[in-house]
Amino acid sequence: MMFEWINFAILLFSVIVFSLLYTLSTMPVTLSEKRGEKAWKECRNYRMIAMIFEFISLANIILWLWYPIEAVNWKISESYWWIGVIIGASIMIPGIILMIKGMLDAGSETAAPSQETEMYGGIYKYIRHPQTLGEMPMFFAIAFATNSWFLVLLMTAYVLIYTPIMLYFEEKDLVKRFGESYTQYQKETGMLFPKWKAWKTIFQKKEKNS
Repeated sequence: MMFEWINFAILLFSVIVFSLLYTLSTMPVTLSEKRGEKAWKECRNYRMIAMIFEFISLANIILWLWYPIEAVNWKISESYWWIGVIIGASIMIPGIILMIKGMLDAGSETAAPSQETEMYGGIYKYIRHPQTLGEMPMFFAIAFATNSWFLVLLMTAYVLIYTPIMLYFEEKDLVKRFGESYTQYQKETGMLFPKWKAWKTIFQKKEKNS
């Protein structure tokens, strides 16, 4: 009877730890102002540990299938549980593709920020944070798959609150890191969605290829 509460407590704890450590991992320049060169290695460690807690939190969401808290066990559908699975998959699959593309274009910087890294190309020409756009919706996508309105609402609120906070600190650090080049990049490129100029470029490339 207690396991569902333990699972939920671990979920909340893991999400909080993931959020704090991942945000810190995106701030190597800011942290190096106080910690020196070792801050870059620390940020790599923060990111690796953050990823572990992210996987734990996603596992806790999945465990809700077998260990829901009855008081808030609001099912998306009593009879058609697969509706949530379809909604979750339709969110998760494009997100995974986008995240993988962002990881490939960012290279080793995905796991460990480096002083030698230059500004990325590829999909980063169109949006500044493709990995975030692909990764964060997975929290409520998996919640949909568990057939739980409670988890969908909880994870959606988490993503909507945490994502802009994390991006705010990451963007500040990137401006310190790349200077005027990044400031200009911010003006030309959308944070999570392409600006009209980027869409226009995509359409022009499609016309040339067709």
